Amino acid sequence: MPKMIVSIDGVVMKEVQLTKDRTTLGRRPYNDIVIDNLAVSGEHAVMQMSGADVFLEDLNSTNGTYVNGKAIKKQQLQNGDTVEIGKYKIKFVNDNFSDKHEKTMVINSGAVVEQPAPAPAAAPASAVGNAAIKVMSGAAAGREVPLVKVVTTIGKPGVAVAAITRRPHGYVVALVEGATRPTVNSKPLGTDAVDLRHGDLIELAGTQMQFIQK
Repeated sequence: MPKMIVSIDGVVMKEVQLTKDRTTLGRRPYNDIVIDNLAVSGEHAVMQMSGADVFLEDLNSTNGTYVNGKAIKKQQLQNGDTVEIGKYKIKFVNDNFSDKHEKTMVINSGAVVEQPAPAPAAAPASAVGNAAIKVMSGAAAGREVPLVKVVTTIGKPGVAVAAITRRPHGYVVALVEGATRPTVNSKPLGTDAVDLRHGDLIELAGTQMQFIQK
């Protein structure tokens, strides 16, 4: 039976078995999983079971819902996924999960975008070179953000969010959520990930950034 393990700063607070078709999570006491913290919305997210599958959906929360560091609107949970809400981490455990399910897809606002598979242990993180995002406009203009993770999420949850993913051949960017599509060199992102090249200009949520590969 699938379950959610709620923890903060590495300390497990509670474990909740998913026994119903619909399990709600939020700050209000009537939720099935109650997290009494101001970073959590009153009705933050819901988990829906469909057979052996469990889907997590963000209920337009203030601070957003993240799975493995990536902002989501709606996504099928995989065994071992970590849901992040504020400072809380909620691990999804489903020992009966079937490997037949596609593990590289995430559902976001009706669009399907690729989610990175773990890099092989033999492949060093520097295989495709170091890269960074340089902010070109706004209060943080001139700041460089190194891309040290496999997936780096950029943008504003609820407005526009994109994910930059390191792959064996280089870096790609894909839309995660948002009504206003980010652009790469003035071309709006579609449902497919777009390869990034040194010097590419990304505009997202009113901020212009440059992709730099070293």
